[in-house]
Amino acid sequence: MKPPLRIVLVGTQHPGNIGSAARAMKTMGLYELHLVKPYKFPHAEASALAAGATDLLDKAVLHENLADALADCHFVIGTSSRRREVALPEFMPRAAVAQLLQSGHVGKVALVFGCERTGLENEDLQRCHATVCIPANPEYASLNLAAAVQILAYEYHVAALALEPEPTVLPNII
Repeated sequence: MKPPLRIVLVGTQHPGNIGSAARAMKTMGLYELHLVKPYKFPHAEASALAAGATDLLDKAVLHENLADALADCHFVIGTSSRRREVALPEFMPRAAVAQLLQSGHVGKVALVFGCERTGLENEDLQRCHATVCIPANPEYASLNLAAAVQILAYEYHVAALALEPEPTVLPNII
């Protein structure tokens, strides 16, 4: 069984990205969405782009700051598209989700995403235990927030599936 993964969106500026992130999460079997000071939420655009994942929006937990959103988490990975001055272990997506799955059996785990324009601030990253960077074209590494959520949610889902035991197939005896 896959441990639950909390997705935390910090300072999301476009409500459609919240809805699209919820859709990406639900597609990969993730249901715990936390929002830190979103610019506009709730919002009709978020609901429209959730496309059937409005239940995640309805139960999304709102926070005034990242510390509150992560208060009960055992292990946290922040996303970043560039190297930072914060001294944290840096993982590629598959290694990051392996760490999250392993830590998820001990306590709550979270993936944190920053706002669309600037990503996570260094002070937000300092609340994390590690960072993850999705490798992209260095000449154009502009990845939409919901796309980044989708990529990491997919990696988490696939890694969790790989840990499940194969179903036993009994021979057909006549």
